[in-house]
Amino acid sequence: MKFLEYVNNSAVAFYFLLPYPQSYVKLFPVKHFDLPEQLHLFNEFLSQFKVSFSKPVIDQLVSFAEMVVEGNEVTNLISKNDAPKIFSRHITDSLIPCLILNQQHKNLENLRWADMGSGSGFPVIPLAIACPQTSFFAVEPRTKRVQFLESVKQKLSLQNLNVIGKRFETSELKDLDVISCRALSSFENDWERAKKSLKKDGIFVTLKSLDSVSHLQNSKDLSIIRYTLPKEEKNYALLIRGFYE
Repeated sequence: MKFLEYVNNSAVAFYFLLPYPQSYVKLFPVKHFDLPEQLHLFNEFLSQFKVSFSKPVIDQLVSFAEMVVEGNEVTNLISKNDAPKIFSRHITDSLIPCLILNQQHKNLENLRWADMGSGSGFPVIPLAIACPQTSFFAVEPRTKRVQFLESVKQKLSLQNLNVIGKRFETSELKDLDVISCRALSSFENDWERAKKSLKKDGIFVTLKSLDSVSHLQNSKDLSIIRYTLPKEEKNYALLIRGFYE
């Protein structure tokens, strides 16, 4: 998995959009977040992992951020209070699995990776952008969210992303290398839903607040990796169960 240096000085305009799945229409500019500041915080965070992304990757992440804050004017995708920190909070958090697995020298190419309850696309869309050699499945039962995910896939030409408009239990996905979710349910419930669809040496990864998994600190066969996000007081954790070679 290769990460290339990126420098960006471009300005970005934000627009409202019509309800899905209609085309995006520019009505008037709306500034939802300070892009230079958000990219500065984002790149500072990546530097902790000795990682930087190529310009095309950053451009796609910016486009996705635009689509989320635009779409938030139509349907509830994220908290409106989170729009100003969409990069430092949501996109950064979404990339934690690939950053940490890459740091642990895991091979992230040619995998089949499913995301349970993908919602507005976190973490699956940033992961699909950052890991183009992996096949991702965004599994989400809610119609409006599915329409949004499909519009993101189309606009960003994400050939490695499949959107499945079903509950994970009825998706019929099997033999997966990785299954992920973000703040979906309890770890125990999420693991029970995921484990039957993993291949023998597959792994389950989930993003939680650290407080919510404090009772799991001494669990066997479970890695809990603590991390913080830019300008966030809360502590977070990536939980990993299972191993692959």
